[in-house]
Amino acid sequence: MSPSRSTAPAPSFAHLLRLTDDTGVFEHATHTVPLLEHGYCVDDVARALLVVLREPDPTPPVADLAVRYLAFLRYGMSAEGTMRNRMSHDRRWQDQPGTGDHWGRALWALGTAAADRPRSTRPSLADPALPLFERAATHRSEWPRAMAHAALGAAEVLGAHPGHVAATALLADTARLFAAQPAAPADVAHRGWPHGRLTYANAALPGVLLAAGALLGEDAWVTAGAAQLAWLLNVETRDGHLSPTPVGGWEPGEPRPGFDQQPIEVAALADACARAHEVTADATWLDGLRMAAGWFLGDNDVGAPLYDPVTGGGRDGLTPEGTNANQGAESTIAAISTLQHARRLL
Repeated sequence: MSPSRSTAPAPSFAHLLRLTDDTGVFEHATHTVPLLEHGYCVDDVARALLVVLREPDPTPPVADLAVRYLAFLRYGMSAEGTMRNRMSHDRRWQDQPGTGDHWGRALWALGTAAADRPRSTRPSLADPALPLFERAATHRSEWPRAMAHAALGAAEVLGAHPGHVAATALLADTARLFAAQPAAPADVAHRGWPHGRLTYANAALPGVLLAAGALLGEDAWVTAGAAQLAWLLNVETRDGHLSPTPVGGWEPGEPRPGFDQQPIEVAALADACARAHEVTADATWLDGLRMAAGWFLGDNDVGAPLYDPVTGGGRDGLTPEGTNANQGAESTIAAISTLQHARRLL
């Protein structure tokens, strides 16, 4: 049986715990050893909070991470709701507040926390998280991926608080961006892809349309999101396995496969396929989720696993020669997130 069709393992949080100290999540590692000198970033803390909150029955050490991560995001937010991103190991912020990708990731995590329910191992984080979400959700970003991730946080808020004004506005504004007539090559535009070149976390864009259509009663957005995701999944499939967009991006006419392939792209596909299945009740979307889990387990262009079940870490990329041996935060969290979806739905 190929890895994409086998039962995916339950995700381990061992390496995420290894990367976390009493402040936040170390961004980089050499092999499994955290690189303290590179410090922390809101991007990765937000990703980490998301997977901890998704865990249905976290152990006490994992459950404790949620409060620590929320505290980091709160500290990174300005009074106006914009976000700093990078902090050195000596707890000094290295940048000014803004609305880049880290702002969007923070909103996704805060929206998920605002919908949080109590666990046996910790209380709900909804009460402290919702005002933070509301403060940040007054802004808009010029960056499409930042808006996409922020909108996914808004979808989480609306799931718990139907009619929430700020969340409704943020989700609707973003969906309109991605449903607009694209300026792209004809072989892309016929599927409504809103940009001419694939870059990273591409599936977040149709994921927003699917979420917005379902929550706001816009069937046309569901149809557009499903068409975009189907096109993307077809483009990123080769010989029955995922061959995702490489770090340098891709557009029609360029050769495949491309390298370096990044776990963040596969995790975004897993998120979107899981959402498409939930919104449409179409079981064929689970094939995309199987391929995403399979990519981490070795069913990919090189035949090398990127998830390390011994350490619980995710390797940092796929090259023509094999995998990048380093197990940083982004890659580890991408593996955890994908395996969580696989365990829940497959």
